[in-house]
Amino acid sequence: MYVIIVGCGRVGSELAKLLSQEGHNVVIIDKNPQAFSRLGLGFEGQTLVGSGFDLELLKEAGIEKADAFCALTNGDNTNLVSAQVAKKIFKVPKVIARVYDPARAHIYHLLGLDVISGTLLFASMIRDKIIESRFSSYLIESKELGVLELEVNDNLKGKTVKEINIAGEFMVVAIKKIEGVVLPKEDTLLEKGNIILGLVKTESLDKVKKIFNL
Repeated sequence: MYVIIVGCGRVGSELAKLLSQEGHNVVIIDKNPQAFSRLGLGFEGQTLVGSGFDLELLKEAGIEKADAFCALTNGDNTNLVSAQVAKKIFKVPKVIARVYDPARAHIYHLLGLDVISGTLLFASMIRDKIIESRFSSYLIESKELGVLELEVNDNLKGKTVKEINIAGEFMVVAIKKIEGVVLPKEDTLLEKGNIILGLVKTESLDKVKKIFNL
């Protein structure tokens, strides 16, 4: 893929390095040329100094052939404008904007942008660790679903995935085993010590926890 990243801070630089290491074409833009030092000597992408909504600079970056555009600066307004330029003017297929202020996330969504609110994400992760150590709501954007983790005990040992799924409320999507993580079939047998990861309706969380004695 051809990806343009605006903002070479901690997040932008790490994303650029990951994508570059995977063989993608990466162009990263930042107003501060010193920011590119975060990329290290092994970075094989292109760096450009300037604004993420400078039309001529974006053309130089190859935005007209970009598959994705990520606005990851430390300013919400800059991210919003840059993302809007990429989406509305250059018709980039995938545009993602970072938002610090959770209250603005809704506005970004209305504008048709994919939004990641680090503030909300991190707060949700900490909340889950405090309140529901086995339940992670931050993995899925919708608040209607979450991921529940449970260990296979004597009561679940020997049962199939189909037997413990609860229609419309809980569905096993992965099993952690000693040899690694597997995506199970309905007839997959559960072994003691396995860790089950299942999608659960948030409104059914208490009910599901009672069923599995959590």
